[in-house]
Amino acid sequence: MQRNWIRKVRNNKIGEQQRLHIINRKKEDMHTMSQENKQQENKMGVMPVDKLLISMSLPMMISMLVQALYNIVDSIFVAMVSEEALTAVSLAFPIQMLAIAVGAGTGVGVNAVLSKALGEKNYDRANKTADNAVFLTILSYLVFLLIGIFGTNIFFHTQTDNPTILQAGNSYLTLCMACSFGLFTQMTFERLLQSTGKTIYTMITQGTGAIINIILDPIMIFGLLGFPKLGVSGAALATVTGQIIAGIMAIIINKKKNHEIQICMKKFRPDRKIIQHIYAVGVPSIIMQAIGSITIYGMNRILIHFTATATAVLGVYYKLQSFFFMPLFGMNNGLVPIVAYNYGARKKERLVKAIKLSMLYAMVLMLAGICIFQIMPGILLGFFSASGEMLTIGIPALRIISVSFIFAGFCIICSSTFQALGNGVYSMLVSIARQLVVLLPAAYLLAKFGGLHLVWWAFPIAELMSLAMSLFFLFRIFERVIKRI
Repeated sequence: MQRNWIRKVRNNKIGEQQRLHIINRKKEDMHTMSQENKQQENKMGVMPVDKLLISMSLPMMISMLVQALYNIVDSIFVAMVSEEALTAVSLAFPIQMLAIAVGAGTGVGVNAVLSKALGEKNYDRANKTADNAVFLTILSYLVFLLIGIFGTNIFFHTQTDNPTILQAGNSYLTLCMACSFGLFTQMTFERLLQSTGKTIYTMITQGTGAIINIILDPIMIFGLLGFPKLGVSGAALATVTGQIIAGIMAIIINKKKNHEIQICMKKFRPDRKIIQHIYAVGVPSIIMQAIGSITIYGMNRILIHFTATATAVLGVYYKLQSFFFMPLFGMNNGLVPIVAYNYGARKKERLVKAIKLSMLYAMVLMLAGICIFQIMPGILLGFFSASGEMLTIGIPALRIISVSFIFAGFCIICSSTFQALGNGVYSMLVSIARQLVVLLPAAYLLAKFGGLHLVWWAFPIAELMSLAMSLFFLFRIFERVIKRI
């Protein structure tokens, strides 16, 4: 009897040990499977958010910083030709900005739709999104090719009758638009890389294109190394050459490195639903940036009634502020796929943390911009061979406008958040109200009743209104979208 009891106890112990062994094995298997799943999942869903945001954004911030630098260098060389040449390039800027608006806005839509599809593990939809992105790139180029051929002369005649400015502006803008296929190709294929988290390659393409532009600018403008002296046309040729080379590089890198999506244009048919989804996010972004083009055009018309130098000051301001805003847009390009991916993957905490960190970084960047514009506006203008009149107008202008930077940084992050969560219409409404409802009317009234010096206060006034609307929509989207994830 006692032996049977001892044997029974032993068997129970052995059975318990076997059960524990099986349980431990199952835990190990589950841990292994979890690790394998993490390795298979895109880094946007598993990497620590602070590290992810920096790794995604920093390459693009650097490349955008290089682009801002080439914009500034481009204008510095043009200013060496003459102040009329600088004015011509400044007056051309709204159409260039419109082309960028179409390319970037479409890219925002592609980025959001494609990243969300990857977050949902819907790879077929991701590939179709990429194919349709290429199709939309071709259509965009054809539109601006027609503008370059038929529209530039009319556009410049609405702003000035100065024959020197007209001739320089027409030659510059026509060449930029006729060769804009480089711009659209570069922007689309860089967005495809960003959508899958491979932002380091966009730094390479953007940086290469910008450096080529900087190198070619003095050669083509002033006729160095045996090259003919082309003046303003040389600046345009240097710009499009850099864009075309960067676009070709982006295509090659996508083909060789971006294995998460496969582009196949054989037997391609446009997908109406995917295009609708792209533009549901992209059109508000396009409108928002296109409104910026309209705003600059309107501001040029207001300022040129005082003096052509005032329009040159505005052009110089936009070049200088890009040194701070372009890196911020680079961070936005890193933020959008992170938010869209984690929204698709239903990871609320990661999404919220990415937004908060972006806002913090944006504030720091904009504070640096305010300090530099307040302390050394004369030095900044001096880079552009500023005349006495330009310094008199430009120094107070830069100081007044830069007051709005801190509000602008917050609003830009809010705008990207709205777009990534599929509510790009909020961004559009803020932009319309800021620029068309407040900025232009305020500038017109201040010019009419206060003179040139007061015109610049329209920028801070408009930015305060933008801040109020952005806060309202951010609270609204948090309650209706983010809280319900």
